[in-house]
Amino acid sequence: MASEPHSQVLVEETSNVRILTLNRPKQLNALSLNMITRLLQLFLAYEEDPSVKLVILKGQGRAFCAGGDVSAVVRDIRLGKWRRSADFMSLQYTLNYVMATYSKAQISILNGIVMGGGAGVCVHGRFRIATENTVFAMPETALGLFPDVGASYFLSRLPGFFGEYAGLTGARLDGAEMLACGLATHFVPSTRLTALGADLCRVGSSDPVTFASTILDAYTQHPHPKQKSACHRQIFNGNLCHQFLISIYFSLCRLDVIDKCFSRRTVEEIISALERDATHKPDDWISATTGSLKKASPASLKISLRSIREGRLQGLGQCLIRENRMVSHVMKGDISKDFVEGGRAILINKDRNPKWEPRRLEDMKDNMVDKYFKRVEEEEGWEDLKLPPRKHLPASAIAKL
Repeated sequence: MASEPHSQVLVEETSNVRILTLNRPKQLNALSLNMITRLLQLFLAYEEDPSVKLVILKGQGRAFCAGGDVSAVVRDIRLGKWRRSADFMSLQYTLNYVMATYSKAQISILNGIVMGGGAGVCVHGRFRIATENTVFAMPETALGLFPDVGASYFLSRLPGFFGEYAGLTGARLDGAEMLACGLATHFVPSTRLTALGADLCRVGSSDPVTFASTILDAYTQHPHPKQKSACHRQIFNGNLCHQFLISIYFSLCRLDVIDKCFSRRTVEEIISALERDATHKPDDWISATTGSLKKASPASLKISLRSIREGRLQGLGQCLIRENRMVSHVMKGDISKDFVEGGRAILINKDRNPKWEPRRLEDMKDNMVDKYFKRVEEEEGWEDLKLPPRKHLPASAIAKL
């Protein structure tokens, strides 16, 4: 088994399997330009190598991947280099697209934090393995950004209006919730991951997808959702539950409130609906949810809601091209500079007291929202994202385009 010990992406090779480990543990494996470039290079090379049957992606330390390296992106913008930041995001979206249209099986081991851009390098793959240590979130609205990396595609396809809830509030989901809503495909206790990896490396000449699916099914267990999870109400005893019970749990707990409130047309109406519910019956979960929305960037909330709603009617390729337009406006700061302010308050100065502009939801007018969805004009050389042609287009990817 060969490896590259000093890289930000470690590579282990067996005869038929490649294991890639994101290796910036002190930064929670936040994606640097180096990492994105290397992952794209490796994935494209493995696709052309007939000896490679499976690609396994995991993270070093307590995170799978906490997202893109936002601090570096904000630094570039503050230095007047917003185009470099926009190019970084474009390359990340290209990697997301390659993963979504990949002809070989990608297995992501999500044993720890999975946030933002970290979701983009796993959710589009075929197999996503959650554990009891998994913490998933799309926290962009608290940073003055919006859920991207194809999130308008995958969030809009979660049950009911759960995608709007997760995308607008940045709510944290555990491994059980990821499995229940479809963000994860399997749940494996962390103590079994070493054995799982060893068994997956025995793929040999078997059909890799069938082989991986059989191995993962043998290792997967039915988790108990935590009492204070997003769904909030515990309905199980201490016994392991069946998959259909997880689904019942998921649908009976908070989805009724989420669907009723987050299906509203505007962010203002969503908040009003939540507050009305709380007046009938005080509820800590509703209070926390409302509080998250009120702390987030008004500009980010409004463009995020529209992005997810548009994503319901678009393929992944269309979503990524649109998100690239949106993120270019965010990086340029021509409509709002909330991303730089959010990065300052949350990641750099860490005072957690961002001064959003506009400050109120009602001051973020529809015509301002519209601008994020239009091409960036009067910028020499700026172009819409051009996704690479894909020679191998698996049947599972066709619906994503």
